[in-house]
Amino acid sequence: MFKKHACYLSLWLLAAPLVAAAEDLSQAPASPAQPASPPLAVACPALAQRLDLPTQQLLQAFYREHGEQPVWSAGGRLGQLQAQLARMVDDGLDPGHYHVPSASAAGDDLCVDIDISHQYLQALQDLHYGRLSQTRFEPLWRAQPLPDDRQDVLLAIAGPGLDDIAAAFDRARPNLDQYRNLRQAYAQERQQPLPHWQVVAGGPLLRPQMQDKRVPDLAQRLYHGGFLENSTVDADNTYSEELVSAVKRFQLSHSLQADGVVGAGTLKEMNVSPVLRREQLRINLERLRWLARDFEPNIVLVNVAAAQLTFYQHDAVVWQTRTQVGRAERQTPLLKSQVTRLTLNPTWTVPPTILKEDKLPQIRRDQGFLSRQNLQVLDANGQPLAAEDVDWERPGNILLRQGAGPRNPLGRIAIRFPNPFSVYLHDTPSQALFSKGPRAFSSGCVRVEQALQLRDWLLSPAERLRTNDLLATGLTHEFRLAKPVPILLTYWTVQADSHGQLLYAPDIYGHDEVLSAALGRKI
Repeated sequence: MFKKHACYLSLWLLAAPLVAAAEDLSQAPASPAQPASPPLAVACPALAQRLDLPTQQLLQAFYREHGEQPVWSAGGRLGQLQAQLARMVDDGLDPGHYHVPSASAAGDDLCVDIDISHQYLQALQDLHYGRLSQTRFEPLWRAQPLPDDRQDVLLAIAGPGLDDIAAAFDRARPNLDQYRNLRQAYAQERQQPLPHWQVVAGGPLLRPQMQDKRVPDLAQRLYHGGFLENSTVDADNTYSEELVSAVKRFQLSHSLQADGVVGAGTLKEMNVSPVLRREQLRINLERLRWLARDFEPNIVLVNVAAAQLTFYQHDAVVWQTRTQVGRAERQTPLLKSQVTRLTLNPTWTVPPTILKEDKLPQIRRDQGFLSRQNLQVLDANGQPLAAEDVDWERPGNILLRQGAGPRNPLGRIAIRFPNPFSVYLHDTPSQALFSKGPRAFSSGCVRVEQALQLRDWLLSPAERLRTNDLLATGLTHEFRLAKPVPILLTYWTVQADSHGQLLYAPDIYGHDEVLSAALGRKI
């Protein structure tokens, strides 16, 4: 029987490219003059309807590597596959999405084998690249497009993996500590009953030693969240030091300003339901599957949601700092590029949106604003204009440029990388905002705390000495790096360390709900 099926399989493999091409030629209904249905559609019509061109090509290459023979008749393989599909629940993926068929009638063996291979390859692909399209949900611009090597990568995992299905699945998972840690944390969370906490009502700011009727609810929330040993409070509902310390721990674990003051931001994070908190782990596993393709051993990694920058060398964290990122209406774009140059003692040319929405209204109220802010007016060619010669109601195509100095919003250094959004990393005089949380204050660029320390990590010792001399002049200089450094601006809202401790970040751009719905059923 298998010889006959191998023959059919060979015919299908030969016909598959022609079938796919024919399907792409026209969406018009079939006419009586069209040729008969191709072999796969005849042998396995239900399967043929589900296979697009890339999938057919992948299956064709997969079977060619195995001598065009059925692969799932070998003892034990199918059971191993089913066991690994069940384990995908710990990756936040629904095993129910992968329907391993069984022969329902004589003659179905060929279709069953091909369909099992399809489910196997699909599962490996979802683990390695993500189930959803990053381009559709959280597009990331890349200076260098990713290579089109998906088929080669999957075949390199799937083919040898037939001899050890568990190893194939583990190899398909991202080889990132961030992914492994979060997967382990999610797997443990799934086994536990969901905690229960009540919503803490809104109201005025709650500061230490104040008395407030919400204090018992606050204590219950902190207790059920694991931030407080017991939920007992004083009879007069005083916001005690013990509660303040627990609130600070909560704030730190949710990327908030750890001041112990309970305001709208802290309440918003406290009132996220236990179900949604667990769901956050699941959807961020998908984000980390996307991230794995762009991560490099040496890289500047910015988590926009957490407003945090991490510098990696040889896959290890060597430095970390806080950032300020774009507010919701002027979001920091997600991108992958390379840091190629630094601007020392930078000037600042006001971006068009900020010019129109922020600066022009202030100038119209008071032209003295220009001199106080050290702003120079330029025409479209960069030539100076006198402020009094400009019709500020209809200024036309002008530029505003702020000279280098302590008031310059770029501080002492800007860190440049090619991108179409005109964004960059930079120093800032607004140092007090780094103690806040969330830190979505900018118009899209990323402000970096201790930006000169980031420069030190980017440059060689000789380059650092040279830039020190150039900074001391007070003049603007462009300094090109001898060795460009990869930079990745991405977005995730929870991570786990090696001990399973979770660090949440506010979903400042409202992406989580969309991603959760797209991934489907909560597990």
